[in-house]
Amino acid sequence: MKGNKKKSAIREWIEAAVVAAFLAFCVIRPFIIQAFKIPTGSMRPTLLEGDLILVNKFIYGAKVPFTKYRLPGFREPKRGDVIVFIYPEDKKKDFIKRLVALPGETVEIKNGTIYINDKPLLDPVFNKRYYYNKGDFIDEGQKLVVPLDSFFVLGDNSGSSKDSRYWGFVPKDNLLGMAVVIYWPPLRIRSIK
Repeated sequence: MKGNKKKSAIREWIEAAVVAAFLAFCVIRPFIIQAFKIPTGSMRPTLLEGDLILVNKFIYGAKVPFTKYRLPGFREPKRGDVIVFIYPEDKKKDFIKRLVALPGETVEIKNGTIYINDKPLLDPVFNKRYYYNKGDFIDEGQKLVVPLDSFFVLGDNSGSSKDSRYWGFVPKDNLLGMAVVIYWPPLRIRSIK
């Protein structure tokens, strides 16, 4: 009798572990929330190297793995969102940047200021920083129109960020989610703005 109780307890523990693993890898990670580690200083001071963050994958509509389909989202991406996306030049890498220009908008960087449709961005998220206009994709004084299925993104640390200035637009299909919180290290726990 004791042996059956012991087997039953072990079996229950294994079943619980299998269910938890299934939920984590087949439901939570692909559709709800995913953890990422920040590898570089391109988003300083918002995100530092080594920060561990959580990304909300359902807000814009999570991609259904191994398909072209996306679930319905709760809202469209907005200017200022810190987004995680599949790097357009290497589909095996995920990048994180701040969304600056939306589909159909004209973007220009001049004298350290971002202009959208010929108007400077005055939001404190953007106007506290100096944005360098260097890169392979955009030149000083050049205006770019964001394609209807894409976004223009920049790193908060403009002098040390490979972003849309270098490789162009982020296709909407590459969008993975919105960074919402730093959860490690403990002294940096906060929501991401």
